[in-house]
Amino acid sequence: MASEEEVQVLTLEAYADTIVPGEKRYPEDRAVAGAAPGPGAVAAGALELLNYDATGITAGLPYLVQSLNDHAKSYAGEVELELDSDLPAFVALPYGHRRALVTRLTKPGHPEKEGWVSLALFCNMAYDTAPHRHTKEALENGHPGLLALGYRLPDADGLWRFPKFSYGRKLADLHPDTTPSGSPA
Repeated sequence: MASEEEVQVLTLEAYADTIVPGEKRYPEDRAVAGAAPGPGAVAAGALELLNYDATGITAGLPYLVQSLNDHAKSYAGEVELELDSDLPAFVALPYGHRRALVTRLTKPGHPEKEGWVSLALFCNMAYDTAPHRHTKEALENGHPGLLALGYRLPDADGLWRFPKFSYGRKLADLHPDTTPSGSPA
């Protein structure tokens, strides 16, 4: 079996991949199941965000990892699934079973729901917003979620401009006292 740190990394990556699936990083990848084409939460830096102190969840990650693997062992017993003992239990689950277990853990009424939903939200955030990285840097490095959502780099002068209006039309004129940097006067 892997070290405690490796177990935590593999388990959290497998959870993140269950929330926003992606393609395997290499053929023997066990944490990322390869359930979807393109990069998912793991490639978007979910593990980095989960370990970012500002999230407020880092201290609880070892507990969540242990609990998730315990739930995976119980689940595997219920569905009569033999797990690879060389892997953390959640990682050893095939993707469909990972998804079923996460669905169970995040359903209304589950006593641990808040913890599992919080973990899922951070995995989504890593993909959708990359809050753990500066937006420009994330885009320069090809952040998959931001690119999939249509973000683009700022203009040459460093300002972010959006030539196409999200509502398909301009909502208001620029205030006459707006400075060249875009700030109100």
